[in-house]
Amino acid sequence: MNMNKDFATLAALCASVFVVGTSEYLIAGLLPQVGADLDVSVGTAGQAVTAYALGVVAGGPLMALVTSRLPRKGLAIGLMLLFAAGSAISAVAPSFGLLLVGRVVSSLSHASFLALALVTATRVVPAERTGSAIATVASGFTVATLLGVPLGALLGQSAGWRAPFAVLTVLSLVCTVLLAAFLTRQEAPSTRLRDEIRVVTRRPVMLAIATTAVGFSGVATVYTYIAPLLIRFSGFSAASVSGLLLAYGAGSFLGNITAGKLTDKSMSATVRGVFGGLAGTLLLVPFAVMWQPTAVAAVLVLGLLATATIAPLQGLILHHAGAAPNLAVSANVGAFNLGAAAGSVIGGAIVAAGALRWTGLAGAGLSLIGLALTCLVLPRTRAGSAESPVAEVEASLAQGGVGHREIHS
Repeated sequence: MNMNKDFATLAALCASVFVVGTSEYLIAGLLPQVGADLDVSVGTAGQAVTAYALGVVAGGPLMALVTSRLPRKGLAIGLMLLFAAGSAISAVAPSFGLLLVGRVVSSLSHASFLALALVTATRVVPAERTGSAIATVASGFTVATLLGVPLGALLGQSAGWRAPFAVLTVLSLVCTVLLAAFLTRQEAPSTRLRDEIRVVTRRPVMLAIATTAVGFSGVATVYTYIAPLLIRFSGFSAASVSGLLLAYGAGSFLGNITAGKLTDKSMSATVRGVFGGLAGTLLLVPFAVMWQPTAVAAVLVLGLLATATIAPLQGLILHHAGAAPNLAVSANVGAFNLGAAAGSVIGGAIVAAGALRWTGLAGAGLSLIGLALTCLVLPRTRAGSAESPVAEVEASLAQGGVGHREIHS
């Protein structure tokens, strides 16, 4: 496959991930409009966010199992069409119940499509560029957070909450065409359902998924409540906080891309470095927010590190999963969502106890647990040994009992 074809494939996958990623949090900024139009309270309208998250966590692995033997290109197109259908249902839903149906339908394609996109991306680049390929596709989510969600919210506020879902429907159909044009045909995987289940239940894979959930919950514990934190303790205005969150999103984009390149050089050093950096940054947040310049620095560093976990953690899963990665990667995508949900609950409990300033301490503790888990998943290399991505792959697979033949099959 030539370089132009590789680029077109990655671009089509990235664009598709952007559309899917925008849908996940878009409705969170439109809850008052949704509630007023469908005659439900804002709290009830918030269940549309919960329904999507639960659909990702529970539906992702289920979809991965059901579709494990389907040809990859046809599956990618089918999942985008499923997402388009869910978006269309949401756009025209006459009742809140039907809106929930639309959200769940869209969510069922979320984890499976991202898993498929990540696996496909790693197969169109050389082995030494796996981290960069993962980061490129995952950047669709960071751009969705940075631009897609706020632009969609603005559109919803000016043209009604249904308009963003109509636009997402059209964009998902455009992405379907791009996938049809640029994805190469691949034979259906030869792996069986029991192969996928065997891989995801292996100790290294389960530890890696737990690392994702626990580690990302540390970020969510602070980020979910960062706006009131900055307003109350740093003295920023609401408008200033919006600007800081935009900078946070830009930092997340850069952090994700940089981590991808570092993962190409050393996956284990990158994942440990990111978790160590997160723990230190989160530990300092309660003190940094007391002075505006240090508060700005903390937000920027947190943004750089927050999504820097994606490439090394997904790479970790792929390295341990061998030739049956689909269920494991889908489960890991769900683990990010589970971590976000758990972090918001933990942070909420701290805020409810009147300790908003100290959410960073809990976040730091969770990041340290994530760091400890990485030491179980990837033991330190011996002093003086060369640590290359390919060597790490083979060492990881050997530890899990999966042979070198599987990853290249």
